[in-house]
Amino acid sequence: MRNGKRTPAGEAVTHLILDLFRLNNRLVTAGDRLVCDLGLTSARWQILGAIVAAERPEPVAWLARNLGANRQNVQRIVNDLKQEGLVTFQANPHHRRAQLVVLTDTGRQTFEAAMGLQAPWISTLSNGLAVKDIETTHRVLTALRVKLEHHDEVRART
Repeated sequence: MRNGKRTPAGEAVTHLILDLFRLNNRLVTAGDRLVCDLGLTSARWQILGAIVAAERPEPVAWLARNLGANRQNVQRIVNDLKQEGLVTFQANPHHRRAQLVVLTDTGRQTFEAAMGLQAPWISTLSNGLAVKDIETTHRVLTALRVKLEHHDEVRART
């Protein structure tokens, strides 16, 4: 649509996105508070989570892709985590320069401690919300993310 007017769905998604921006800011702040005593920030916690979620050790570029994040930002955080002894690097048999990021025992313990704090926090936050509503919201957000990823892939090819 080139006339500058949004469709009703476009208007609704615009409002949703604006609320998501506000929610993201609140979540980052809440996450920072939750894990600050562990020496983490929300960003560091998120990177540790991506490492744990990976089926095998991955290079920074893959972690960034999986998170939908900027590789340079992830690299900076991984470097900080390495300095603090939470991660280490292993040689990558498939690529000499792209080392694999691996949790140390301290990193795993720190992540598990963060998740121990997250469980009661998220249970309190979700109290009173209907699971079906949460699942519907998740489906909508996933569909929007997939559309954005597809759009980015098409733009990258042109």
